[in-house]
Amino acid sequence: MNTDFRSPTPLSTPSVMTVSALNNAVSQLLERHIPLTWVAGEISNFTRAASGHWYFTLKDNAAQVRAVMFRGRAQYADFQPREGDKVEVRALVTLYAPRGDYQLSVEAIRRAGVGNLYEAFLRLKAQLAAEGLFDQSRKRPLPAFPRTIGIVTSPQAAALRDVLTTLRRRAPHVHIILYPTPVQGDGAGAKIAQAIATAAAREECDVLLVCRGGGSIEDLWAFNEEIVARTIAHCAMPVIAGVGHETDVTIVDFAADLRAATPTAAAELAVTPREDWMGQLRYLREQLQRGLQRQLATHNQTLDWMSRRLVSPKAAIASKRQLLEQRAQSLRYASELPLQRSRHQLQQLEQRLTSLRPDTRHLQRTLGEWQRRLSVAQQQVMRHHRQGLAGLENQLALLNPQRTLERGYAIVSDQHGKALRASKALQANSVVHIRLAEGSADIGIASVQQSLAD
Repeated sequence: MNTDFRSPTPLSTPSVMTVSALNNAVSQLLERHIPLTWVAGEISNFTRAASGHWYFTLKDNAAQVRAVMFRGRAQYADFQPREGDKVEVRALVTLYAPRGDYQLSVEAIRRAGVGNLYEAFLRLKAQLAAEGLFDQSRKRPLPAFPRTIGIVTSPQAAALRDVLTTLRRRAPHVHIILYPTPVQGDGAGAKIAQAIATAAAREECDVLLVCRGGGSIEDLWAFNEEIVARTIAHCAMPVIAGVGHETDVTIVDFAADLRAATPTAAAELAVTPREDWMGQLRYLREQLQRGLQRQLATHNQTLDWMSRRLVSPKAAIASKRQLLEQRAQSLRYASELPLQRSRHQLQQLEQRLTSLRPDTRHLQRTLGEWQRRLSVAQQQVMRHHRQGLAGLENQLALLNPQRTLERGYAIVSDQHGKALRASKALQANSVVHIRLAEGSADIGIASVQQSLAD
């Protein structure tokens, strides 16, 4: 199998692209060129959708990025994050094409907590990286068909049995040389470096595997020592690191020419199997599966996004009811305003009358008569406005479709929701939708009788 997967050639794009084509192209570039990696940050805007997917923002003091963890991955998390939690996520950089949003597709999540050993690991990693010890230009290509493979590990390690089994299965013709060394405990780092140096000095191998099974950061600390990293970097032959499990990362992984997720994976990367075309077929299958999963994930995310935009009928009815109450209050205010103006005018007239203080009984009788007529007129105006208000309220009640349905009427519509008002719009053996005061039903039409007006 040809395992030399080089970076894809730049996409040939037309002179004018659609937005969809552009977003899909950017999504493919991100997923191909940025590998699965761990990202640390603080949880913000965490939302658990009804579908079981997690949506949140991962941020630090200077930047933030959206993230999604789909239900198939979230169900294996040993905790549900909350606002402000410090976490580390193992994610793939993707682009949500429908909105053009750059985001992280999270596959695993864990709580952040850096101990003294991990801080020492970070300091040494930064120091060696600054020296250029991890530069890609220093990496040596693996031989396509190695004849002899060296293994640096403990003879009692279970990882050695896994590596030997894998090598016999994939390439039984390859000669294997073991360079035994302790892989844990005091002085293990120096002994591992000595075994690597011995293999380099003998020049017996085409490629060298540095292997160990999984464990805690304390168990794997021998592979985080500076002497081991420098010995690997100056080794005369390509070195493949297969230390720990998939999630374990050591300094050796950065110093080696190639990092494998497990010791077994290191053995698989070291040799080329005879069935090349089967390997290519598996690779194409993985690409197809990843594309289908990406498309399914995009559709799932679109469904969640659209479901949040839906407005419930109850909320729409409540909004209309509130608008109706506001209109009724405006009507009441409009009916009371003329009465207030009339009272104000009466008060002004009474003040003028008091200032003039007419003393004749004739004027008093006249004034009393005008007062009586004014009172009668006010009462008539009030009755008129009250009758008008009652009529408007009755009209509002009559125009309410629900009140009409409650009186025994029904709304008949076709399958497209269009209301049917004449019998000529009906057809025999068709189905219509009937909306009642409570519920609805689909009714088949047996026959249609046209009225004389039709």
